[in-house]
Amino acid sequence: MSSQINYGQLMHRALQGLLRDVLQRVAEHGLPGSHHFFITFDTTHPGVDLADWLRERYPQEMTIVMQEWFDNLTVMDDRFAITLNFGNSPEPMVVPFDAVQTFVDPSVEFGLRFEAQDTPVTDVETEDEVEDAPQADEPTTAKSGAEVVSLDSFRKS
Repeated sequence: MSSQINYGQLMHRALQGLLRDVLQRVAEHGLPGSHHFFITFDTTHPGVDLADWLRERYPQEMTIVMQEWFDNLTVMDDRFAITLNFGNSPEPMVVPFDAVQTFVDPSVEFGLRFEAQDTPVTDVETEDEVEDAPQADEPTTAKSGAEVVSLDSFRKS
């Protein structure tokens, strides 16, 4: 039986690690300079904890802005917690990293897009498992206004 490394899933986890590291630095030191973030996530994902009125208003996905006011940012291995201001009403929420769909820092034209991962990351998977994995499950990075490059463009035919 031949084996292959599933680079798409490994890249997905690496990009989640990058996001986790960025949020951890912000939790420890605050947002530097003009940095601010737009984070879009799937509100139906298991582990997302939101106020009921926010879940009703955003039944499938929500984009939060981390800029001038946020509080209680706590970063864990698999999720982050934050309190944001909605109409002068502080609302705590918990977002698993697996629920995050996009992360953008427009101040430096940097963005990440996370595609859904249906299977857990393993170091080596069989060739059949790799071939059966959806091709759209590849994470990509992009700059605002720039072309999004998929990992598929680097694969050999």
